[in-house]
Amino acid sequence: MSEQQPQQSSDVKTEQTSNDTKKDNPYPIKYEYELLPEDYTNFDISFKLIVIGDSGVGKSSLTNNAVKNVFEESYNATVGFEFFTFNVRMCGKVVKLQIWDTCGQELYRSLITNFYRNSSLAVIVYAINSKETFENIEMWLRELRTHSSPDIKIYLIGNKADLEKEREVTKESAEEYCKLNKIPIFMEASAKTGLNAQNIFLKAAEMLYDDYNLYQSKKKDEDDFESGKDENKKLGDTDSDNKKGGCC
Repeated sequence: MSEQQPQQSSDVKTEQTSNDTKKDNPYPIKYEYELLPEDYTNFDISFKLIVIGDSGVGKSSLTNNAVKNVFEESYNATVGFEFFTFNVRMCGKVVKLQIWDTCGQELYRSLITNFYRNSSLAVIVYAINSKETFENIEMWLRELRTHSSPDIKIYLIGNKADLEKEREVTKESAEEYCKLNKIPIFMEASAKTGLNAQNIFLKAAEMLYDDYNLYQSKKKDEDDFESGKDENKKLGDTDSDNKKGGCC
């Protein structure tokens, strides 16, 4: 994560969305928020995210919908990676998510592992109409936990929820998998309809923002504790000097 001092800007186009309209979202956003343009340059905190999963599950389409609110039917397969930014203002702070959308081909697997490092959160995507992509989550999860930080956050997303008639993976199966593997967030989404596309990254921003504040609070408590110890030590040294000096 990184920090930058916010700057004042004018005439910035923003989008305000009510959390009450977020249907089909089992993890509602608890903060009021304001979506900002992708090219918004000022921020208070930034986090690196990585999106992984098999080729063809719709990772790029889902991210593109969340960031730009568009869906392209004939989206070309990602070669290497694509980079997006998702900016949101919450609690008076601008949170920037630096999203690295990776390809799923075996050919680029060794390249992808480089993006695991220093990522605060990983989004694993499978397609609900492909049992194979769901079964391969195990491989992605194992690879992720091998190469990333042990405290990385992980989301599981079942994309292509609009293809209900072609479903091969039940929601219950995915939820059970998350319980067994201690994955805190699971959502079904659709890049085509936009279902939960933005919610994925809004929830990520909220969770990372909360973790950041918790870290800062703990750090302040530790600094205050160490400062108190230093003050007590100085007082102890002063008392000792006074005793040594005596008066006779």
